[in-house]
Amino acid sequence: MSQNKEREHSCLTGACQAGISPVNVAIVGASGAVGHELVKVLEERNFPVGELRLCATSRSAGKVMSFKGQSLTVEETTPDSFTGMQVALFAGGSASKEFGPAAVERGCVVIDNSSNFRLDPEVPLVVPEVNPGDVKWHKGIIANPNCSTIIMVVALKPIHDAAGIKRVVVSTYQAVSGAGAEGIAELSGQTGAIVNGGEYPPGKFPYQIAFNLIPHIDVFQDMDYTKEEWKMVKETHKIMHDSSMGITATTVRVPVYRSHSESVNIETNKKLTAEQTRTILAQAPGIIVVDDPREKKYPMPLFCSDKDEVFVGRIREDNSIPSGLNLWVVGDQIRKGAATNAVQIAELLVKYGCLQV
Repeated sequence: MSQNKEREHSCLTGACQAGISPVNVAIVGASGAVGHELVKVLEERNFPVGELRLCATSRSAGKVMSFKGQSLTVEETTPDSFTGMQVALFAGGSASKEFGPAAVERGCVVIDNSSNFRLDPEVPLVVPEVNPGDVKWHKGIIANPNCSTIIMVVALKPIHDAAGIKRVVVSTYQAVSGAGAEGIAELSGQTGAIVNGGEYPPGKFPYQIAFNLIPHIDVFQDMDYTKEEWKMVKETHKIMHDSSMGITATTVRVPVYRSHSESVNIETNKKLTAEQTRTILAQAPGIIVVDDPREKKYPMPLFCSDKDEVFVGRIREDNSIPSGLNLWVVGDQIRKGAATNAVQIAELLVKYGCLQV
């Protein structure tokens, strides 16, 4: 890693430094997969937590979770859950619509993992490696982008800075954990049943996911694109501050437990060679280049899970156009695609001194 990259990486890794006051943090949805990961990431990155308050629905209230060796009891979320808190991390779902305004009223900065506020022009949509300065204009709520969007834009940003991006064609290969614990259970149950000659009807997914691919994530919308596909288009425009970039997406559910993969085709304004692109990406924060075809080295979800970086490989010039590139991009959608990105946003709030609503 270069010295420049080390400096950039350090400012995105851990906010707990000498002289930083403790920050009181509430996590809403703490008992779910993303909530568990938020607790884990706060501890791993040594975020300067003063008090940590774990909140969830009434069904999960009373559960006990661990943070830095301490046992914490999950409480039912109410408006008063945010009294005395400075940052509220919402793990997803509808809770931010119900409780987000109450949190802001009590002086919390809300960092929301749901899609509720992502396209609201009054709400920053932030990926710290791409548009960190946008946290400075928050009005109490900051949105965490869609997991597939985060993974893609981390790889797009350094290329856009170097050569300008005219057009992006992306196809995603999204793990079942993106659909929650029910998605994981369905893949496991179906796989076991089919291998043993039995049946396991689809429930979470519209069709059998075991030994299959489903080119359909979320509901169909305009032009027969799904909501997930439109998220990648509209969110990328907002994050990159460039609505002129042509983007088209096809999102596919695959029988993989964890970590999303993406095939990304890029047309640039200025030509970049594959070697130039490898160098640019290798020096960019939050990216690890794994690209050695002779040694059969390339990113795969099996080896990228439980990691915070975005992994890029299969870097090739597109032979069909004068200035084009192909990339294979993989990232853990629960870590960088959700929990880690949210904690990085909280670190930026500390760094920039904009914790006040």
